[in-house]
Amino acid sequence: MSSVFTRIIDGELPGRFVWQDDCCVVIVNIRPLNRGHVLVVPRREVDHWVDLDNETANHLMTVSHRVAAALQACGLAPHRVGLMIAGFEVPHVHLHVLPISTMEHFDFDNADADPDPDDLDMVAGLLSAELGAHPAA
Repeated sequence: MSSVFTRIIDGELPGRFVWQDDCCVVIVNIRPLNRGHVLVVPRREVDHWVDLDNETANHLMTVSHRVAAALQACGLAPHRVGLMIAGFEVPHVHLHVLPISTMEHFDFDNADADPDPDDLDMVAGLLSAELGAHPAA
């Protein structure tokens, strides 16, 4: 059975995409730990990040770095941009990239279970515009 991320990538489920290429997508998290929380997800289903081939792992990190720069530039003004690979929520590798001010922003118990859809759309628009302003190398 396909993971929820594969179903989003394939268009079976809705997703707010801010980046897409042949290797991965970046989507706004629907249960954000903080405003601006996005997920960098490889198109190919791999359960554990240590099982990624080097090329994919490097590409995910490169995209995460670019998304972090976009988060800093798009007006969300985070103190830092955090990066986390937890791997328990969905059996499909995904990197959490999110604006943070404290370590509490990494606590899944504090996830927003009912975020404002309009705000998620706004965040997606801000990031898409910023990422589109800097074409891939």
